[in-house]
Amino acid sequence: MSLHRSLITPTSNPLLEQALRDKLQRRANLAGGLGELEPLAIRLGLIQNTLKPHFRAPQLLLFAADHGLAVDGVGATERQTTQALVHSVLASQLPVAAFAALQGLELTVVDCGIAKPMAPHPRLLARKIAHGTRNARVSAAMSLDQAQAAIRAGMEIADSLTGNAIACAGIGVGAHESAALVLARLTDSPVRELIISGPRMSEDEIAHLQVVLQGAQGRHRDATDPVEVVAAFGGFELAMMVGVMLVAGSKRQLIMADGMSACAALMAAAQIAPAVTDYCVFCRSNGHQGLDQALALFHASALLELGMESTDGTGATLAFPLVKSAAALLTEVADGDDPGPAPPADAGPASNFGAPV
Repeated sequence: MSLHRSLITPTSNPLLEQALRDKLQRRANLAGGLGELEPLAIRLGLIQNTLKPHFRAPQLLLFAADHGLAVDGVGATERQTTQALVHSVLASQLPVAAFAALQGLELTVVDCGIAKPMAPHPRLLARKIAHGTRNARVSAAMSLDQAQAAIRAGMEIADSLTGNAIACAGIGVGAHESAALVLARLTDSPVRELIISGPRMSEDEIAHLQVVLQGAQGRHRDATDPVEVVAAFGGFELAMMVGVMLVAGSKRQLIMADGMSACAALMAAAQIAPAVTDYCVFCRSNGHQGLDQALALFHASALLELGMESTDGTGATLAFPLVKSAAALLTEVADGDDPGPAPPADAGPASNFGAPV
């Protein structure tokens, strides 16, 4: 898929939306309203272009990479190296792995650019562009060729998946700060608002981060095109998620974006193909204050707010039952002469409501 020719169709379909609302209203007349589940159910119906949305082979993709900004002490408060964090995920030592298995999400860690070699593992997908990005304060984090290669790799990954729901999160030392730089440039937002984790963050740490990140911003002041911005500031995990999201949107799949890196990837994808945001819901795995600002840029909130401080992707595993429940309102609850329950997952997709708009 060309980066400059979008195949993503907006989900807007007034006729289908009214039919979905009428169906939910009949439910409410019988059993009462279900609050925020109802607009989520309508969103799912519009995404899949059907009155009976359902999910098959849902995926959780964790994109892992190292970042050259780390040499300037960015990400120094991370509890583990990127390599150690990936080992912990693959060994099911972190809640994100256990929750994914519990919710039926197939977990894959994608090595986009981890600095150190990784041993083969059934759940590790090797797509390394390089052994970490360069320091964006000194030079572009990656070349344009590398950025485009990472986006294409993400497209290939998404195109190979058989399911219709993809949860995306980026992990790696310096990933948050790299994503903050991308978001700040694409939205003309103050980077300070995106890097402050909370009231406990020391002024010295904030000042150090600002010096490093403002140095990177000054070096690449002319980068404005979304791919150029990703190349200047981003991580390989962020670039790969851009490709995944573009293809997922073109295939009318649900995208669950969890964390700062996923938000930055979505913003870059949206500047290439604006309709991609129609297919996205937001999740969070930590209370980082900068993530509040990132979500506000999309005029969105996370599906669940649980006060966690966990690995990105964890929030998506816990929000997925909510998503399935919203779909079940339309698919599994009987409605008049409609018996309700959908066919088994292997029976194929539900019939579409008319032609895509």
